[in-house]
Amino acid sequence: MSLDWTLIGPVLMIIGLLCLSAFFSGSETSLTATSRARMLQMERDKHPGAAVVNKLIGDGESLLGSILLGNNLVNIAASMIAGQLFEDLLGGNSVLWATLIMTFTVLIFAEVLPKTYALSNPDRFALTVARPILLAVKVFAPVVRAVQVVVRGTLRIFGANVEGPVLSAHDELRGAIALHHEEGGVVKDDRDMLGGVLDLRELTVDDIMVHRKSILMIDADKKPEEIVTEALHSPHTRLPLYREDTENIVGILHVRDIARALHEADGDASVIDIDALRREPWFVPETTEVLDQLNAFREKREHFALVVDEYGALMGLVTLEDILEEIVGAIEDEHDIAVEGIQPDNENGSWLVDGAVPIRDLNRALDWELPDEEAVTIAGLVIHEAQTIPERGQVFQFHGARFEVIERRRNQITKLRVSVSPDELDAL
Repeated sequence: MSLDWTLIGPVLMIIGLLCLSAFFSGSETSLTATSRARMLQMERDKHPGAAVVNKLIGDGESLLGSILLGNNLVNIAASMIAGQLFEDLLGGNSVLWATLIMTFTVLIFAEVLPKTYALSNPDRFALTVARPILLAVKVFAPVVRAVQVVVRGTLRIFGANVEGPVLSAHDELRGAIALHHEEGGVVKDDRDMLGGVLDLRELTVDDIMVHRKSILMIDADKKPEEIVTEALHSPHTRLPLYREDTENIVGILHVRDIARALHEADGDASVIDIDALRREPWFVPETTEVLDQLNAFREKREHFALVVDEYGALMGLVTLEDILEEIVGAIEDEHDIAVEGIQPDNENGSWLVDGAVPIRDLNRALDWELPDEEAVTIAGLVIHEAQTIPERGQVFQFHGARFEVIERRRNQITKLRVSVSPDELDAL
């Protein structure tokens, strides 16, 4: 039985076109699924093909347009040849059988199969097809540009925004970190630290400062021995000195300077010249971004700054440790005073929380997402939402959580019981 070469030719053409279709489909999946950050690192490591992949990914619209154009061309050509072939073989039923068989063949061998492999091996596939796809992009460039003009014009007619990505680079990083955490690739502590670094640009020093009511100050008019005693018994190494009024900060006293002066005076604190030891205070506006303040600390080689408002009134203080704690969490040394701001309560899985605990710390500790745009502390959040200063025993529910006022001192909420029901936890 001799071969019918009039049939073999079209069949080979269809197979070749389906292979090209599989090539375009797999290329589309691999080049969109591959990590641009990983490819950038591979390019820096001089990996062959990585630079071409980065060039293609950099112009995603042209890449996608060229791949879709090539894929549609080969699929349409394969369908036309198959239709003619089936018409020669079957006559009247050719259209139905050609449609069924080509749909099944294209779906399995030109779409699902190559895309499945490309998803499993995106980097390897992308590096392999990068140069042929770059050639296709150059060949199809005039047609793709014309298509882009038509598409953009049509979208603008309907008021659609075509001005580029909605998410910033920081948002994409946050999304990637959150995704890997949910998949188990990033543990909670690492996620919190990475998120803390990204948050530095969005925070101002008034979000992380120690409030003025919590600042330990020393009266500069006291006797030298009294000042030395207070400083040495303080858990802090830097202490503001004030004169007459706590708003009138005249200097910063460093415990190391006191220890050196005390040694030189043979332990006689009464002869120490406190004015000679005090350092000039550094005042920063409350609107300073935390990242800018971190850079300022590094440039000035300082660890301590006083925060003032637009009228020059003292608002609090910020230290280098405060900024680092936003990244790595609470840092406690042997001289810190232990304060249990968040502790579990026995009632229905609730938590007893000090009113002065920052919302960010509560979110980090309990993996919640309470908003911190309108208030810094958990007490401030309750007051903001209640639009009043609550009484002891009052209960509020908002943002998927339940807040019960346990203690109140004057106009300040000092302790709350916070809980979240299983149904409400997803809302956080």
